[in-house]
Amino acid sequence: MHPTLRTVLAGAAMVALATACTASDTDAARQAPAASVPPTTAATAPDTVSPAANRASPPAQAADAFAESAPGIAVRPVAGTTVLRDFKRSYLAMDAWTLYPAEGSTGRPLAALVLDGSNEITSAEMRIGRSDGAADVKACTTPPPDAAAKADTADVDGVRTTHFSSSDAAMSHYLSADSYRVVQGGACYAIDLIIAGTRPEVYDPPRTPPFTAQQAKAALASMLAAVHWTH
Repeated sequence: MHPTLRTVLAGAAMVALATACTASDTDAARQAPAASVPPTTAATAPDTVSPAANRASPPAQAADAFAESAPGIAVRPVAGTTVLRDFKRSYLAMDAWTLYPAEGSTGRPLAALVLDGSNEITSAEMRIGRSDGAADVKACTTPPPDAAAKADTADVDGVRTTHFSSSDAAMSHYLSADSYRVVQGGACYAIDLIIAGTRPEVYDPPRTPPFTAQQAKAALASMLAAVHWTH
């Protein structure tokens, strides 16, 4: 055989052998299973936060400024007021459980929310009293003779009450009130919103009231709105 032809044939054989080896390696790679990858924390983490972790905590409820043992009456805190347990601050308003107690009445004061700044010139407070006496309960929603006008009704925390207004004046002192009466749980409850004081012009020099009548009425309205019933 001619030497040149022998060289050509040998080179062709080497190319064919290399091509066969490459094809074999490719087939083996295709048939071999993919290497397993161990799961990572990120891969297994849930897509969403669990309901328990995602649930917002309910807002904390402020303790009542005053509350009877259930069932009874309670008052939520009212900014700018002080809670007292007696009714001994007004010349014209007696310190009984209700603004107009009947003869032989046996009730008791529960609480008074007094507007901060109240003094002898002008004071504003909400009084809450209770009587379990049979006579007081029977006459609970009957307006007293001192009522200034015909009584009507008003809701206090969803409970229908009898409402009436009244006023009084003597020796330069004055008093005006809106009163609410209701029988709840077999007891008579008296809620009295009272503005009282002394005419500032009788002083020399005249005194300045701590707040206006309009401010006092707005404060008393917020006190009444804080009243609720416990069950």
